[in-house]
Order: sequence, then C-alpha cells, then structure tokens
Amino acid sequence: MKSTIALANRFREIILNGTWVANANYKDQLENLDWKIAVSKIDSLNTIALLAQHVHYFVNGIKNVFNGGNLEIRDKHSFDFPEIRSKSQWKSFLSKFWEDSEHLAKLIAQLPEEKLNQEFVDVKYGTYKRNIDGLIEHSYYHLGQIVLIKKIIVAKQGIKNKL
Repeated sequence: MKSTIALANRFREIILNGTWVANANYKDQLENLDWKIAVSKIDSLNTIALLAQHVHYFVNGIKNVFNGGNLEIRDKHSFDFPEIRSKSQWKSFLSKFWEDSEHLAKLIAQLPEEKLNQEFVDVKYGTYKRNIDGLIEHSYYHLGQIVLIKKIIVAKQGIKNKL
C-alpha cells in the first residue's frame, strides 16, 4: 500500500470511522451527542464543542494548503470560535467537520509519494508527512480529552445512554 493511502486511512480512522488505536473516533463520539452536552463547561476545561472546533480548524487549514492555498491558520487563533448556541449550529458544524475531513483524506491519498518528504509551506514546518502525522497525533490527544470530558458530564448529570 502506498504511504499516502496509509496516511489517509489513519486520518480517516481518527476522525470518521476507526476504532483500532483508541477504540473511538470523532464521528462516533460526537455525531449523536446532544449539543447541550457538547457546550457544557466543566471547571476550567475546554468544552467538547470547542475541542472539536479546534481540531477542525487545523484540518481545514491543512486542507487549504493541500488545495494550493496558503497556510492561514495560527495557533493563537485555534480556540477562537463563536459559541455554539443551538442544535442546528452543532449539526451544521459537525457536517462541515466530516466533509472537510473526508476531503483532506482524499487529498492525502492523492498526494504523490515523493511529496511526503518535501517541505510543507516553509522549512520551519517540516515535511508534508510530519504535518499529516502531527495532525493525526494532535487529533488523538484531543479525542482523549473529549472522551473524558463527556464521561464527566454524563456522570455529573446522571445521563444514561449518552456515551
């Protein structure tokens, strides 16, 4: 299997459809999650919605580069999102997250193998492969947070069958 296809599959696994590494993925954890739980604040922790938006921010930013655009994302803005205030806003965000993730996965799969070791935008950002791997690892990190925050909220609220 080509490295680019393997990377695309790893990316899809964390966001859209896998269970191999963490026995979970974003779509599984968020698709049927009540928006009120997604925006529930626990102490000083980020909300589930904010963490999901944060990951999507990087997915979308890297997708933009793969589409020939500039790297416009900045860490300092990666948590700056309007608050989600309704079920329809939550569903709309999730739809965009899944769509952008699948689009990026397709772009990764179509990437020429030799491009993986080339500079990503600027030498300071490393290679394409390093950025794809970093996005996958970053996504797993925040998925773990989402799973734990979700368990805390559900336990505190005594909600059944929301996990």
